[in-house]
Amino acid sequence: MKRYFYILILFLPLFAFAQGPGTPLKLPDTLKPQQIDPLRPTRAAFYSAILPGLGQAYNKKYWKIPLVYGAIGTGFFLHQRNNNEYHKFRTAYKQRLAGQPDQFLGQYNDQTLINAQRTFQRNRDLSLLVTVGLYVLNIIDANVDAHLKQYNVNETLTVIPEIFPSEISNAQNIGLTLQYQF
Repeated sequence: MKRYFYILILFLPLFAFAQGPGTPLKLPDTLKPQQIDPLRPTRAAFYSAILPGLGQAYNKKYWKIPLVYGAIGTGFFLHQRNNNEYHKFRTAYKQRLAGQPDQFLGQYNDQTLINAQRTFQRNRDLSLLVTVGLYVLNIIDANVDAHLKQYNVNETLTVIPEIFPSEISNAQNIGLTLQYQF
């Protein structure tokens, strides 16, 4: 039985088929040159500045649009909520100073009303600042994404993995070679 196994291993390469000598291997060209539009990033940023999320739609990154509206909408919601609370405590403090009964019916003292006003005013201003920051981030994202879509990848820049022997110990080393051709 062992002998048949050795014979099979010995003659198996004779039955293997390979590509014939007349048919060269042709790989499809994956690096097709693209026409670069230098105004594309500017246009995407402009669209995003006009209407948040429109630059992401222009870049065909539709999954980012709900994130943009969720972030900016949350900022507006927090600003409105803190603004309403600020005005509620401010009105109560003004009514108390005028000698009128306020909506809290003496539940809070004057210093608590002043502290609540300051807290809600600070939170209101901070939420507005964060909302403006998210709006600017939306514009920057559309611009950068449009730039990266036009990133030039061609055959002049290659990264090649290599295995080479060490001159000292004759052990195999693994490395990367980065080549740029002018």
